[in-house]
Amino acid sequence: ANCYYSIDALRLKKIRAKNVSAWTINSIKALLCIVYLYAGLAKLNSDWLLEAMPLQIWLPSKYDVPLLGNMLQKQWVHYAFSWGGAFYDLFIPFLLLYKPTRSIAFVLVVIFHLLTRVLFPIGMFPYIMIISTLIFFNAHFHERILLFFSAILKRLSIFNRVSFLEVNRATNYKIAPYVVGLFITVQLLLPFRYLMYPGELFWTEEGYRFSWRVMLMEKAGYAQFIVKNTKTGTQFAVNNSDFLTSFQEKQMSTQPDFILEYAHYLGTHFKSQGHKNIAVHVESYVALNGRLSQPFINPEVNLLDIEDTFKHKDWILEFNDTIQGI
Repeated sequence: ANCYYSIDALRLKKIRAKNVSAWTINSIKALLCIVYLYAGLAKLNSDWLLEAMPLQIWLPSKYDVPLLGNMLQKQWVHYAFSWGGAFYDLFIPFLLLYKPTRSIAFVLVVIFHLLTRVLFPIGMFPYIMIISTLIFFNAHFHERILLFFSAILKRLSIFNRVSFLEVNRATNYKIAPYVVGLFITVQLLLPFRYLMYPGELFWTEEGYRFSWRVMLMEKAGYAQFIVKNTKTGTQFAVNNSDFLTSFQEKQMSTQPDFILEYAHYLGTHFKSQGHKNIAVHVESYVALNGRLSQPFINPEVNLLDIEDTFKHKDWILEFNDTIQGI
């Protein structure tokens, strides 16, 4: 990326190149396709398609969005967004790869990501995806963009002032494509690690992260921690606000690994205050995608006896419903 129209290329002659190997471009395209396709596959579940969840919870709260606020209160809009989002993610990679549909696909990318940015607090992600999608266009398109910025800056473009190699030497290393290929293979396989765990993925979240399951669930939780003296039987409840902000407590109360980490933190804290023979238990309830809350963590388990590993967390109570899909 830095061998053309960059400060590095201006300073270092050895990295300048007018052309690069195709795999350097195609690997980025592959990663973007993985993001979209896996996000689309993840939406093929009964909560998203048949119940329009969690959009039925989120969209009505956006009543103050200009022009769209009233429309977002209608149930058919929730289903339209759910199905439209799934179709978008599943088909946009192919529309971007196919030259005749590439321009209209990019327009859809801009509309989709700007809309998600307006409706949801997801930071820079929409802008990153919009800019990254430009990689699907040919070199001539990018040269025109560079000329445009050069005109704004009233400077001659770097490629008119320096000479370039036809092929970047840095891309000739034979091992590089294999390293990138291994990385892409990991990206393809890692999202499916959830298949190695029993139970409902949205409930246990074992294998949920790093799988491009974007904004598929809404969880609300309650977690009351109890510190017990295992010898005397005395106990007391923990006031979470003494240790966590409201946002931290909200995140902790629905995610098993956060609950475990917090329990260990409490154990360390109270031991440092002179408490002995302590055990930390939690009484917790979680509501998933609009369902009634259910018991979440086994209250009989001393969380201090558990270490966070990649093994199945059998101290998470069973989910008493079924979500069909991938």
